[in-house]
Amino acid sequence: MAAEVSVRRPPRLSAAPALEVAGLTVSYRQQPVLRHVDVAVPEGQLVAVIGPNGAGKSTLLKAVLGLLPIDAGEIRVLGRPIAQARTHVAYVPQTDSADWDFPITVREVVLMGRYRALGYFGRPRAADHARVSAALETVGMTAYADRHIRQLSGGQQQRVFLARALAQEARVLLLDEPFAGVDARTEAAIFELMDRFSQAGQTLIVVNHNLQILDRFDAVLMLNRVVIAYGPPAEVVSADNLRRLYGGRMSFVDEAERALREGPADVR
Repeated sequence: MAAEVSVRRPPRLSAAPALEVAGLTVSYRQQPVLRHVDVAVPEGQLVAVIGPNGAGKSTLLKAVLGLLPIDAGEIRVLGRPIAQARTHVAYVPQTDSADWDFPITVREVVLMGRYRALGYFGRPRAADHARVSAALETVGMTAYADRHIRQLSGGQQQRVFLARALAQEARVLLLDEPFAGVDARTEAAIFELMDRFSQAGQTLIVVNHNLQILDRFDAVLMLNRVVIAYGPPAEVVSADNLRRLYGGRMSFVDEAERALREGPADVR
């Protein structure tokens, strides 16, 4: 059975985990990328996923999204099979994965979060536009609503993606390296938003490479094709686990050890 991490957030809205992955195995060209992954994440948690390149972090997100076939295992969201609960899951991609030349405004990007609720031929109603406006206000992007998305900075673009997830009203948010390419001030602002979502009961699974902010998460999933460790940062983020996670990349592990000794960076 998957280990479940204790919650320091408000009480759950559901008795079942927000996300439960059991025995998950995924392969590319018959080569296993993930093997027997077991993880259970209660509602309202903020979870960091860390590991070296090629460890299967993005594969995990894609499997949850249903973008990849799985060899074995089960994925459940709020106690239901993922095929029945996909509308409860939203994806916040890396900003460099988007086509910034596509002629679309900030408001139109956020409105995409309503498409699943509208169906193929549905037209946005007043309530949908109201949700979009509320999402933009939440992330502080109302003033940019009519701008072309490519006119924004990387941090602003990330806020727009978060607003799209809010407009979708998803309960589980999957974020792929939201801090990549942003400065410390923007990182702090994005983290503040994620923390607000978590406090409101949403669950966030965040692929993250900044080891100095791991103490701000409820739990850390250390993944390198298999689960190396999963639990509260104070219990699992150790020099031994980092060496197991990153293997022979000794310079990186040494840097991580220094970060552990010196304490987390102050990004609050």
